[in-house]
Amino acid sequence: MVPYSLFTLAFGGSLVPRLNLIIDLVCKRYFADKSAADPTYVFSPVIPGADNPQCRLDPDVQASVAAFTLVISVLTGTLSSLTAPKLGSLSDRYGRKRLIVISSFGAIVGEVITILAAKYPDVVHYRWMLVGAFFDGLTGSFTAGSVLSHAYTSDCTPPSKRSVAIGYLHACLFTGLAFGPLLAGYFVEWTGSLLSIFYIALGCHIFFILFMFFVAPESLSTKRQMLAREKYAAEMAEPVPTPRWVAYIASRVAFGHHFENAMRSMRTANPLAPLNILFPKGAANTRVRRNLITLALIDMGLLGAAMSAGTVTVLYTEYMFGWKNLDASRFVSLVSMVRVVVLMGIFPVINYIFRTLPNERRRRAEGGGPRIEKNSGADELDVWVLRSALLSDVIGATGYIFARTGGLFVLAAIVTAFGGMGSATVQAALSKHVPAERVGQLLGAIGLLHSLARVISPIIFNGLYAATVSTFPQAFFMLLAGLFLAGLVASFLVKPHLYVEEDEHEEEPPSQGSTAVRQDTLEDEELLPGLTP
Repeated sequence: MVPYSLFTLAFGGSLVPRLNLIIDLVCKRYFADKSAADPTYVFSPVIPGADNPQCRLDPDVQASVAAFTLVISVLTGTLSSLTAPKLGSLSDRYGRKRLIVISSFGAIVGEVITILAAKYPDVVHYRWMLVGAFFDGLTGSFTAGSVLSHAYTSDCTPPSKRSVAIGYLHACLFTGLAFGPLLAGYFVEWTGSLLSIFYIALGCHIFFILFMFFVAPESLSTKRQMLAREKYAAEMAEPVPTPRWVAYIASRVAFGHHFENAMRSMRTANPLAPLNILFPKGAANTRVRRNLITLALIDMGLLGAAMSAGTVTVLYTEYMFGWKNLDASRFVSLVSMVRVVVLMGIFPVINYIFRTLPNERRRRAEGGGPRIEKNSGADELDVWVLRSALLSDVIGATGYIFARTGGLFVLAAIVTAFGGMGSATVQAALSKHVPAERVGQLLGAIGLLHSLARVISPIIFNGLYAATVSTFPQAFFMLLAGLFLAGLVASFLVKPHLYVEEDEHEEEPPSQGSTAVRQDTLEDEELLPGLTP
């Protein structure tokens, strides 16, 4: 948790400075190009990292920044949509931690390019940041890191504690978002250099990679990895049916055999193939399919909103309320801190009262022996926590629309902070629908949807903000509230206690009395040795 917290601290600390750096770099080029076209045009010099009000109050600069961040999001999201599912599936067969390391390398390339663009703005064009986005997406980006971290956590927790454990991961992220911007804001004020933040972020990324590679234990036993490899090999050995039209063409052309092989390769290389796990076969899985699809779409919507809302909200507050770098950092820190309190304080209490205590009563009623927990789908608590979280998002986003002062805007943001339980709950609920050896594959499919959300949502949200910032900037929040409302309505389609029916390989879940390590992991006596009681 400590290395992950440092990683999120670096991520959160560089979030607002990175956005403001992009604003300054785009603004510098914008005014330079305008001056080159009109020699009589006079403008105040733009110094990257300094206070440049002429940039933050110019709607054309705001629109250009929104468009550039949109390109970054689309590029990263498109590439990660191809790689994140592969990394998730590979982690089932070859372990989690080495794939986590691979997914972290792209961030290092991105930080190096950002440093060069900030240090040498006249030499390194800000568009070079797109190269960093390319490598970030190529290694799965934050999407793959999140998917693999959740898979790692699912390996080490029983179903009854999984949503809280994933909530702790989210709390680490929001801790980074809470303290990172605040510390970064004061650090920039103290040093007078925006560049120093990115050096620190680079160091945190390197430390995280070294820790995961040399110190962190693997969460999947060799037995579990081999079982996943056997299932994968069996699936790959199944013949791929040839459509009639392909067979017809192949039988009538000279190169028919090559044509048939090419079409078969195209079908097996389908980039949307990872989503097949959301459609389990069999009449017994009809309601399970509905649960999986509904939860996956809700999760996709929450992620898409989060990815777009962060950047646009900071742009909006600086434009509407005239906030500076430190003001925006304080805002992000406050909202993130409320989310941390919710995820690490309120959420565990809810889980203890409504899930742990009833389980203990049932255990004592059954004789007091240890209970072996198995995945049995989302329970009633998962469903109602998700609905409550989405309701708070709807109320908070509606408050954004009508807030015309900074204080009211902050109050609305605090209400939305309670929605943080929704993302943790929906991802834990998804993992409860499938066997343990398919959790990575499932979360890989969710990673694909996350990546698609990173592509689609910025096009819609950032594009809407860029188009309406000078006329009706609140249009963005109207769309956001509508998305949350749709998720709330869809959540009533989710039914508890539904699980994928499989004839082969019964799952061996962790016992509640252990520290959440699966029995086969303990039997192998090879992984996570320090976690056994």
